[in-house]
Amino acid sequence: MNHQELMTHYLSSFIHTLHQHHVREVVISPGSRSTPLAILLEECAEIKTYLDIDERSAGFFALGLAKGSGQPVGLLCTSGTATANYYPAVIEAYFSRVPLIVLTSDRPYELQHVGAPQTINQANMYGEHVKHFFQFEMSEHDLSLLKYNQAMTTRSIAESTSAPQGPVQINVPIREPLIPGKLLEFGNQNVENTMITVEQGKRALSNTQLVTIAAQIGQAKKGVLICGKMESIGIESSVAALAAKAGFPILADPLSQLRRGGHDLNNVIESYDTFLRIESAALKLNPDLIIRLGAPPVSKALKLWMQNQTCMNIVVDGGMSWRDPAGSATEMIYCDEQIFCDDLTPLISIQPELHWLNSWKRLNQLTKSVLSGIEEEQELSEVKVFRELAEWLPEDANLFVGNSMAIRELDTFLFVKQRSATIFGNRGANGIDGVVSTAVGVALSRKNTILALGDLSFFHDMNGLLAARQNLADLTIILVNNDGGGIFSFLPQASEKAHFESLFGTPHGLDFVHTARLYGADYTKVKNWVEFQQALEFSKTKRGLKIIEVPTDRETNVANHRALQSLLESRIEEEWLS
Repeated sequence: MNHQELMTHYLSSFIHTLHQHHVREVVISPGSRSTPLAILLEECAEIKTYLDIDERSAGFFALGLAKGSGQPVGLLCTSGTATANYYPAVIEAYFSRVPLIVLTSDRPYELQHVGAPQTINQANMYGEHVKHFFQFEMSEHDLSLLKYNQAMTTRSIAESTSAPQGPVQINVPIREPLIPGKLLEFGNQNVENTMITVEQGKRALSNTQLVTIAAQIGQAKKGVLICGKMESIGIESSVAALAAKAGFPILADPLSQLRRGGHDLNNVIESYDTFLRIESAALKLNPDLIIRLGAPPVSKALKLWMQNQTCMNIVVDGGMSWRDPAGSATEMIYCDEQIFCDDLTPLISIQPELHWLNSWKRLNQLTKSVLSGIEEEQELSEVKVFRELAEWLPEDANLFVGNSMAIRELDTFLFVKQRSATIFGNRGANGIDGVVSTAVGVALSRKNTILALGDLSFFHDMNGLLAARQNLADLTIILVNNDGGGIFSFLPQASEKAHFESLFGTPHGLDFVHTARLYGADYTKVKNWVEFQQALEFSKTKRGLKIIEVPTDRETNVANHRALQSLLESRIEEEWLS
């Protein structure tokens, strides 16, 4: 075989092995060294390819596809700094446990460390932010390495999809000439392609361990379940059943999926972030057992509250990580969260302490009644944007929410409803980069996708709108524009008046109507709440990319939050503590 035939054979086998292990989508960043892989992937009818010119956007685009589909997604680039531009998305995938197969094309060995163009050291370049690094090998003489590559590819996908899920890197050195032959068909007698299967189980506790935990719950009079983002599909009913049996309130993060849906919502407490900021209320809520499931919640008030508790604090994580930013854990349990709930619930045989649970419910209801007063607000404001959005969300909506103030406003105003909705966010590393591109990926995997974010996050990833336009994504973007970094107005930096605006407020003065025109988006800049509601309703019937801009004021937002907190403190003193 000549070079072209050998290269085509190796790479065809590689692509078919990816497909055999459920890789159905690959995002391709254009470049020269990746030419043979890109061409052969295009010829593979069973794998859908997307082209994204900007590597940083492409990485987050693939992240969104994987988030939306729940399946591993491939990501292909050329050699050199193109690989480095994937790094932010790789980091987010690692910490948010999303399966990405990062395919970095590379120069061959003889071009390393000799000044060749577009050549950097790509081995282990993502360090500890991938689950594993693999090197693809091609013999220049025969097919002796075919089985090795098939096994390596199988193992890489197994690593990516095993708990905790995450990214892997496969580095693929390729020699010139780069034009391959036709994609080879596998499964016939002329081409060897050995299928290796990987069976994966889930971590569970022994009956003895479960009985011990059930006894701890039985001794607790004032227990709490705290739930962040969890990976298991359908875990909501399992958590609700455990809470009902134990008589525990569920402090449900917006990304936990526990605030919306057809499961039992009776024990769900959603306004804890607001009332735990009130010291007099927080001091009265002293649990004797905390059980935490999933990722750490968004709420800083909840984190500070946990730090002040001295009770047993159990963290359950099927991915075997140390998820304890508050430093308050007393026991780590490495077990699949859904299996933990399902196996533990039948073993609990206690009479729930209803006074404790009802106290949380009364405080939660009081807080929601105060927060709902924002409906009377006539001026456009950030707090009411998220109150209106949360109330409007249609059945089976997919809401992707940006970081900084956006996720915190949603945490405040996403109240429980039987109407189902899935909430997405990039809360692995919590950065503002790549939010638009990730939401585009989700929109191409799921219908009825809405993105709500601030102006700096939008500006940071406007290139993601090109992928939306090229792939005809049906995505509604709610752009809250306060001309700067709103979250800093709530932080101690706000007291630095001399430098606050230049260093933290960072006003940009951009008119985003020009962005909408550039990318062919339908654009509306609302002037009042009637127009906002009309724009939301219009977005349900209008296909394609839609941008609804809501201009707001940073100082007004701070004042609104402080007014709500002050009113709530008075109401708590009068109606809950009296």
